[in-house]
Amino acid sequence: MNHSGHTHGMDMAPPPSSSSTTMNNATGGGSGMTMMNDHHMMMHMTFFWGKNTEILFSGWPGYDNLGMYILALFVVFFIAILVEFLSHSKYIKEDADNLTAGLLRTTLYGLRIGLAYVVMLAVMSFNGGVFLVAIIGHSFGFLVFGSRVFKKSSSGQTSDLPPLSCSC
Repeated sequence: MNHSGHTHGMDMAPPPSSSSTTMNNATGGGSGMTMMNDHHMMMHMTFFWGKNTEILFSGWPGYDNLGMYILALFVVFFIAILVEFLSHSKYIKEDADNLTAGLLRTTLYGLRIGLAYVVMLAVMSFNGGVFLVAIIGHSFGFLVFGSRVFKKSSSGQTSDLPPLSCSC
């Protein structure tokens, strides 16, 4: 598939002759695309399937490394579960000091939102496996922590934190 005419404003100079260098502004590339032994790591703009991807960090899980790819999927899965756990847990007692309760609630909120953004950034790798484990992780976390399946009773407030919402 030839994409030579579809750069979408990302004009790039030809890659340097070295087989393991990073293009930067000095070479005119400016894209941060890494050339690794004639294997091109590039950011996808559509969903794709495969283990050759970068998730969250440059070079992670790497190229042709199935074990690290599976580890990355488990990390995304468990972070999604943790987001649901934080969304549906009650830590603060009713008789807690307002200042202490407010600081704890704010800290938990910041942690939950930060982790939710990490999952979102992982999904933005456009890897189909990452997308699926994020959905499965959130769904499983909701099943365990948010639904009535494993709860003994439903009493008033179910969480210390407000529900996750998109203000798009």
